[in-house]
Amino acid sequence: MIRCRPAVALLAAMSAPVALAQPPGGRAASPAARPIPETLAPQSYAAELVEAGRATFATQCGFCHGRDATGGSGGSDLTRSELVAADVRGDRIGEVVRTGRVDAGMPPFPALSGDELEGIVAYIHAQKTLAESAEGGRRAVDAADVQSGDVAAGRRYFEAECNGCHSADGDLAGIASRMQGLRLLQRMLYPGPGGFGRGGGAGPTATVTTADGETYAGTVEYQDEFTIALTDRAGRYRSFPTRAVDFEVSNPLDAHIELLGRYTDEDIHDVVTYLHTLR
Repeated sequence: MIRCRPAVALLAAMSAPVALAQPPGGRAASPAARPIPETLAPQSYAAELVEAGRATFATQCGFCHGRDATGGSGGSDLTRSELVAADVRGDRIGEVVRTGRVDAGMPPFPALSGDELEGIVAYIHAQKTLAESAEGGRRAVDAADVQSGDVAAGRRYFEAECNGCHSADGDLAGIASRMQGLRLLQRMLYPGPGGFGRGGGAGPTATVTTADGETYAGTVEYQDEFTIALTDRAGRYRSFPTRAVDFEVSNPLDAHIELLGRYTDEDIHDVVTYLHTLR
């Protein structure tokens, strides 16, 4: 049987991502808060068929959509699919599975038997019914989930707190074309040694003074409580025991670390929503 490729997402074909419209001067609701669409034709299936479908779904679709059909690696939550909500005993799900949606990245699954396909349909509907009665929302994160802030407020915060190191038309120009959603949010909060904007960004630098007064300056390559190592301006790697030298480290990411103690949730969502406009 054909197995679901990691990059293939059934729900990408079943329900296109929802782009949140930014309300003038306001904040949009996250897609995670949207209710599960109502099933147009309520239907039930034998427990044996659902269990058989569970096994088939796990092997064919579980990696992309999660074993419980609520989202996985590269696949969205099938329990929130409008197509699934409108499906009647496989009349829509079956067509998508059989023929695929190549333009949406989903191949056809012609090798599935009729019984296997029927089981998949039964299992998806059973999971949707279960999700409708469960408390809480889906576990998957859509890009739009982190775009629920106020663009104008995010721009003001950026200009007040971030313009000293970053520029919307400089290192961050086109940032939203290179990363989106949760990845962009994570990179904003925890940029790492590679920096945040285009071209990476400078890492920590250090000046080391030895006991005999020699001074070495360069980019920090390694540091712990026992050792500090750097590549000096001539490109030579040098390592020193911290107990035997005086040293001073300057890290351009300290500003990000300091902001973590001052951000409110509203600030974070406003800024990342603004960053999503930089394409």
